[in-house]
Amino acid sequence: MFHQIEKGNIGLGKNKILITCAKGITPFLREELLLLGFPITSETIAGIETEGTMDDTLRLNLLLRTGHRVLFLLKAFRAKDADDLYREVSDIAWEEYIAGDGYVCVTSSVDNPTIKTSLFANVKCKDAIVDRIREKCGQRPDSGSDRDRAVVNLYWKDENCSIYLDTSGEPLSKRNYRKIPMNAPMQETLAAAVIRATGWNGSGNFINPMCGSGTLAIEAALAGINRASGILRDNFGFMHLKGFNESLWKELRTQAKKEANKTLDCRIIATDIRRDAVEAARNNAATARVEHLIEFAVCDYSATSIPEGSGVVILNPEYGERMGKVKELEGVYKGIGDFLKQKCGGYTGYIFTGNPELAKKVGLRAKRRVPFFNGAIECRLLEYELYEGSRKKLGGRD
Repeated sequence: MFHQIEKGNIGLGKNKILITCAKGITPFLREELLLLGFPITSETIAGIETEGTMDDTLRLNLLLRTGHRVLFLLKAFRAKDADDLYREVSDIAWEEYIAGDGYVCVTSSVDNPTIKTSLFANVKCKDAIVDRIREKCGQRPDSGSDRDRAVVNLYWKDENCSIYLDTSGEPLSKRNYRKIPMNAPMQETLAAAVIRATGWNGSGNFINPMCGSGTLAIEAALAGINRASGILRDNFGFMHLKGFNESLWKELRTQAKKEANKTLDCRIIATDIRRDAVEAARNNAATARVEHLIEFAVCDYSATSIPEGSGVVILNPEYGERMGKVKELEGVYKGIGDFLKQKCGGYTGYIFTGNPELAKKVGLRAKRRVPFFNGAIECRLLEYELYEGSRKKLGGRD
């Protein structure tokens, strides 16, 4: 079992837990954490700090849809230079967390005037860890850049240092279902946050023209049936730490499976004009075990079937990075506006885009603009209220 926290070390007691996320996602991550019963102790543009035990990190890794990594604080201290760093890191009882014949990867975010490259800080931190374990155990663990086993995270800003155990290992966006990504796919955690921003919770239809590799539709299906986002993963960083509570992990997985539904009371429709994209989306949905919940079709976005009723229609068109491409896309964005006005009355329409100039071509007034970042690109989720009247005037559909 993990030892009680003492002098900054890990334990059964509570300590700080930092959950990182992409910029713009913190409001939705905060919402998730509160629903799971975790307090919010501080917040930044790309992360939220809460508190809990090491066992709590298992639940967070399994259930969080919008978080990127779950970092458990081992020790916070001041370090002027690399020698201070080595000395402070060496003081942590690493032999209690990482086996002598194990493996450790060190990642970092470093902004210290005495350090020219973060790689040097990584090596210094890694040396302190393995030297301590060799001194205590008589052998030293291997180390490298692979994040598939024990991962330690170093945050160093000026003289302020924090050492975390990265209990996620690989980022939580890697759900283990997207085997065929296609071009410029939306990251799973971003898709989950976008869905939360629409307010969709399975009570209305979810229509996703231009579905690409299917990430939005798949994340909607997973959220709609309340299936744990991490249920398909068989490897997390916490599994490679001494004291891993395997019985609790099995219990959490079993409980999560019991709480998931098998069917939806609504329709999820995903279409794309590219046959290869639809096949990729269908295969990814099958891997995620939600293929039976999504209706796939190969067609232009404008020919997407819109069932009677209400719900969400969401499109993620290209942004256009070259001027020629932008000109070409102007007609696409105008066409999306026509499609929303003429065929989607009674629904709430959404466009996710990183090009505000193209968004003006939609020809509809956005009721709401929610900021997100897709990688380094600043984006907006634009919300449009679509009235039933215009649709009835045109004769409706289905």
